[in-house]
Amino acid sequence: MSLRLKGTNAYGHLGWFEVSCSICNRTLKLGIDVVFKCPKCEKKYRAFFCEADKRGLKGKCPYCNTELVPAV
Repeated sequence: MSLRLKGTNAYGHLGWFEVSCSICNRTLKLGIDVVFKCPKCEKKYRAFFCEADKRGLKGKCPYCNTELVPAV
């Protein structure tokens, strides 16, 4: 008999791979959608951005003015 995780704790659950855009609050899936992050503000503000907002920000983080990098 093996134990299987159920619900949000399951390994295949998309909650482990979903983030929200900091500006438009669009749900982004890591590995599927193009997601950008700020290396400095990622942990403090959960600074993830969609491709459209990255263009609007001209590639700079609105919190610390650091260059945005793709989230892998």
